[in-house]
Amino acid sequence: LADYIVNLGEAAEYMFDHTIFQDNLVFVDFCEAMVKATNPGVLARAERTEAPHGDIHGYRTIADIMRAFNPFEGEVYKEALKVSRVTREMFCLMEGRHVHPSTLYPGGVGTMPQPTTFTDYLSRLMRVIDFVKKAVAMNDDVFDFFYEALPGYEEVGRRRILLGCWGAFQDPTTVDYRYETMNTWGKQMYVTPGIVVDGELVTNNLVDINLGLRILLGSSYYEDWVNEQPFVTHDPLGNPVDMRHPWNQTTVPVPQKRDFDEKYSWVMSPRWYDKRTDQHLALDTGGGPLARLWSTALNGLVDTPYVKATGHSVRISLPKGESLPETTLEWHIPQWSNTIERDRARPYFIAYAAAMALQFLEEAMGLVRAGETKVFQNYEVPDEAIGCGFHEAVRGVLSHHLVIKDKKIAN
Repeated sequence: LADYIVNLGEAAEYMFDHTIFQDNLVFVDFCEAMVKATNPGVLARAERTEAPHGDIHGYRTIADIMRAFNPFEGEVYKEALKVSRVTREMFCLMEGRHVHPSTLYPGGVGTMPQPTTFTDYLSRLMRVIDFVKKAVAMNDDVFDFFYEALPGYEEVGRRRILLGCWGAFQDPTTVDYRYETMNTWGKQMYVTPGIVVDGELVTNNLVDINLGLRILLGSSYYEDWVNEQPFVTHDPLGNPVDMRHPWNQTTVPVPQKRDFDEKYSWVMSPRWYDKRTDQHLALDTGGGPLARLWSTALNGLVDTPYVKATGHSVRISLPKGESLPETTLEWHIPQWSNTIERDRARPYFIAYAAAMALQFLEEAMGLVRAGETKVFQNYEVPDEAIGCGFHEAVRGVLSHHLVIKDKKIAN
């Protein structure tokens, strides 16, 4: 039950942050006021262009959508602020304080699993379901229009396809959080982990992903630690651990004058080592959603009543809302990793999170009705241990590494 509570909290956080980021920040670049000032010819064309999904979102032309995104005045801009408040309330129901949870502890959660906790969450979720459907339709209409109106726009923000996803939404029936079984339960996550290089899925094994991590000095003000005594030489499965792996990283600052030809930053350079090519890859997350959807689609492992990965796309089913019927959305792996596709992925992942939240609610309420309300078990700090955690923060990958000696954090 604790895993479902965490999943529900994370689903709400994805919906909250992606909505406020997309509708109140990203769409300033595509709103009427901005386009009118920077490219009036495009706005004139938008006034003449029918919105293909007007029957869903209610706007007749592309320009009408752009007006709805005008900061502080547009209908969608203001509605998005309301949605962000509702989704923040959903998060707080499950994880206490927003944005850093106050009910997550080693061994479980402190959330009281009352039936009303979940019904309150559900009532709020159903209030935003139709907004999510409209958002996907509006984004598709505007982004497809920009491709047509501005030939070459696909090159804006275009990068080599180097994507990393650490996975999200644990399957409580499989996960035991043991390193020895991490490959198995990692593949059962409802957002599948993966490294995608030039469109090819290189691995979905969290053990391989972990062992490939490297922290390089780059242009940072730190002393190298490769000649120090390693904290970890082998993982629990017996695999050798590189000296530049996070388990062995040591932070020794060396302040100095900024030199753009040598050292100029306090930021190190995380990389993933591709042993096939002997390259250290600077993986991209596309802001989070693009890598999640791309990896999940290619893996083709997620198959639930609400979300299904096909190998080339992700299908998302949302139930009937207050004004719109049951809807199936489908995100397709794009041709490019560019600005528009990073932006397009965001509303699709809002829909993904909303759909999975419905499943998590069904499972959680089923456990509560059956009297299975345990959300915590005793936890003792081991004398010695190494550990790691892989997750998807809203805007990209998040991993933690820890070495414990004599019941204390050694690294």
